[in-house]
Formats: sequence, structure tokens, C-alpha cells
Amino acid sequence: MYGLSELKEALSNPHLVLRELNRAYHRRLYTRPYNTDGIDIFEADWDNLIILDACRYDTFCEVTDFEGVESRISRGAATPEFVRGNFAGKDLHDVVYATTNSWYFRLNEEIDTEVHAALYGDQSDPPELTETALDALDEYPNKRLLIHFIPPHHPFKGPTADRVFPSYEEQSDALFERIQQGELDIDDETLRQAYVENLEWVLPEVHRLLDELDGKTVVTADHGELLGDRTAPVPIADYGHHVGLYDEHLVRVPWYESTNGTRRRIVPEPPVSDEAEVGQEKVDQRLRELGYKV
Repeated sequence: MYGLSELKEALSNPHLVLRELNRAYHRRLYTRPYNTDGIDIFEADWDNLIILDACRYDTFCEVTDFEGVESRISRGAATPEFVRGNFAGKDLHDVVYATTNSWYFRLNEEIDTEVHAALYGDQSDPPELTETALDALDEYPNKRLLIHFIPPHHPFKGPTADRVFPSYEEQSDALFERIQQGELDIDDETLRQAYVENLEWVLPEVHRLLDELDGKTVVTADHGELLGDRTAPVPIADYGHHVGLYDEHLVRVPWYESTNGTRRRIVPEPPVSDEAEVGQEKVDQRLRELGYKV
């Protein structure tokens, strides 16, 4: 069962042992397959759902000028858990999923899910995914559109990252673990600034989509991020995001709603035959770039 094997692996690292104790607490001794307190995103009312990967609720409120931002509880503390908790066992024939995060493709056979079309962005550059999403709206005008950006998830890009972080390509190698263990001389304030700059990198694309997408659009996140925050019930400073650790900073996510023009008439239809087929090597490479062990 997930978690028990990690506990064995962590025994040589006191911090990992404490993290695993927190994880066991949140998952009710590993009896919860995902955060069952979280919402089902597909039961929510939206025509377009924009997901900002690893976006904290508090940082979103501080950085953006959106009025009326609410919060929701996510079903996952990391993307694979979010995908399992929301997609598993569903026929989502009214949904077109445009994403640069490859966890959906990695888990597709396991979760037994069908969407009308899945569009994989091979680059993490936000403007490219925006173009993919707008093209999808033209091609599938009567479907719900789910758009999943990578930022503010690392790798970090911006003035702070250029100044003190490893190169963009090198950040995928256990970045948060190296920060936590002191192998990288990056304090929490600097880390938070780099995180803010990553959020600012993607926000122009969010504004563009809010302007150009018709219907009701929701901006949210799959999970948050730990940036030196102390977790519970064992109060240790932690970094990154970890499956099964349902800390407030990881599962409370922003929820901003905006309506532009008239709502679309949504019609479910069987999956299209040219749904994206993404090779396993490409899928795993993207996940490694995001710091996941695959």
C-alpha cells in the first residue's frame, strides 16, 4: 500500500520519518485513497476551468487583483492524487483537457477515464498552452474546457531564479529536498519570491483567457505548495508537495469565478479518435522535469 513502502525508505532520514507520520495522520493510517474532504471539480459549475499547478490560496490572493476570490479544498496534495481523486472511473465526454502536466496520461489506464479529447502541450511555456486552449475552443465549441498550466510549480523562472537558483533544466533534480537539507543556500524568503515570480509569469495568460473564453470560467489549482511552512500534527518545516499530506497550504486552493458573455451549450459526445497519444518516454521526462520520481 502506498505510504508503507515510503515509511521504510524514510527510516534513515529523521525529517522524512516525521513527514511520514504526518502523512499517516492525514490519510487516516493510509485508509483514504485521496483527500475525501475535497470537492469533485467536475461536479462544480463551469464552462472553463483554469488550473494553476501548485498555486497557494494565500499567495494567489496577495499577488492578483481579482475581487471575490474564494477557496476550495482539493482532493489532492499533489497532482497524481488530484487526478485520481477527480478523474477516476468517469466518462467525461463533455470535457476537453488541455494540459502541460502529464500525470493524466501516466495514470490513464489505472484511472479508467475517458474525456472527449486530451491535448498535451509538450512545452511548459504558458503562452503556448493558451494558444492550444483557444484553438480547442474553436474546434470543440460545445465542450467544457479544462486548462492545466505548470506555473507556479517549479522549475522557477525569473530574476530571483536567475540570480540564486540552479539553471532551469537542473532544478528538476530534488530541488526542495536540496533546499531542505541545506545543499542549496536558499532561504525561505528567497524561495517565496521565486515562487511569486513564477505565478506572475503565468498570470498574463490567465487574464487573456478570462477575456477571450466565453461562458463561466473558474481559476483554481490542483494543490498548493509548502515553502518552509510548519505542518501538523508534527510541527516540522516542510517544502514542496507530497501525496497524502493534507496540510492547509497544500489542499486549500483558490477559486475565482468570472463570466464572459453567454454560457455555452455543453453537449457530451464520445471521445474523438485522435485523442492525444503521448509516448511513455515523453510522459516520464515531463514528470522528471517537475521533480517527480518515476
